[in-house]
Amino acid sequence: MTVAGRFAFLSSVTINFLFLIILLLADSSLSIRFPARAIESPPDPSNLYLKTAVFALGSFWRSEAVFGCLDGVVRTSAGYAGGSKSNPEYRNLGDHAECVQIEYDSRMISFRQLLEVFWSGHDSRQVYGQGPDVGNQYRSIIFTNGTEEVRLAGLSKEREQSRSKSSIVTTQIQQLETFHPAEPEHQKFELKRNPFLLQLIGNMGEEELQRSTLAAKLNAYAAELCPPRIQRRIDAKIKDIIRKGWPVLRDI
Repeated sequence: MTVAGRFAFLSSVTINFLFLIILLLADSSLSIRFPARAIESPPDPSNLYLKTAVFALGSFWRSEAVFGCLDGVVRTSAGYAGGSKSNPEYRNLGDHAECVQIEYDSRMISFRQLLEVFWSGHDSRQVYGQGPDVGNQYRSIIFTNGTEEVRLAGLSKEREQSRSKSSIVTTQIQQLETFHPAEPEHQKFELKRNPFLLQLIGNMGEEELQRSTLAAKLNAYAAELCPPRIQRRIDAKIKDIIRKGWPVLRDI
């Protein structure tokens, strides 16, 4: 083959190759797709300050509501801790205590402040019970995670005992091993007793209720355990929604 012939052949091959590439790019069904590079979302700065505390102070229906309305509390969960049974259930919880887990933003509220609410939220001098609820599962416990929490819990117990020498503070201070979430029907118990409030927030599903800060606050509101100023604020919001006829409460 002559030089001119080779050049003509190569030119023909090149043109055909380019034409094939154009067809491939034009037809989305034939085109080669490369996966997009995964872009990692930057960490949420608020998660860096998210901490967890667990307390036992009687029935977890009420205990969860005690903490739900506090500024800085992100989520609350009822559950079991403090015992050895691997899979506690409400009707068979073994030697566990009913308790509440609180996820909180440490920039807004501290473990020390949560301890103050813990002491004011129950009678720590009642032996194995709270009010009409009597039994080992209703005992008073501060669960700790780390030496600083142990120190703060110990100091707060001493202060509580110093308020009166006539009886003994029965509260235990115990290293948290495992928190076992309670069954769904025990979560946000006070809120679920008020169908109107559930409707106001859009009838959230169970999982969404568990994650919702608003649900935690309304659970406390339903139990009338929010500070008076917050109870009044929620009352006003609900009245405004009823007046306007707009059925969804987004925040308080």
